Amino acid sequence: MSQPVVVSIHVAKGRRLPMRSVEQAEVVEARGIVGDRYEGSKHRQVSIQSLEAIGEASEVFGAPIDPALTRRNITVSAGVIPKAPGSLIRIGDLLLEVVRVAAPCKLLDDTIGPDAQVALRRRGGSICRVLESGVVAVGDGVELPPVS
Repeated sequence: MSQPVVVSIHVAKGRRLPMRSVEQAEVVEARGIVGDRYEGSKHRQVSIQSLEAIGEASEVFGAPIDPALTRRNITVSAGVIPKAPGSLIRIGDLLLEVVRVAAPCKLLDDTIGPDAQVALRRRGGSICRVLESGVVAVGDGVELPPVS
């Protein structure tokens, strides 16, 4: 299996504002993605998800789910996003530490469709804090811990 890569990056200036796609983003240690709604948050600094999990959620939902509508910051091409707190994810110079599972919010039922929140439960990726700063860009390789 080839190394997963970043396939999309999304940011929003406010909590309920639409996500916008960017080709790259500056990510700052202990702060998050510059210009994102969670920049400066103590623990919820970056969210990350896998296209594989989105594919599974699409099957449960009964229709394709656009990764941009899940409200996650970084989407990777493949692999299992770790859920255990303390797990590390490296993307170039960027180092993320998993804080918790990203629980899907009710807003997803409004933006994707009824029961999207249910389909994405346990498939919504993880919330991370930033341990080492860097620039993340579409196409960057992603190092995920081995699945145990």
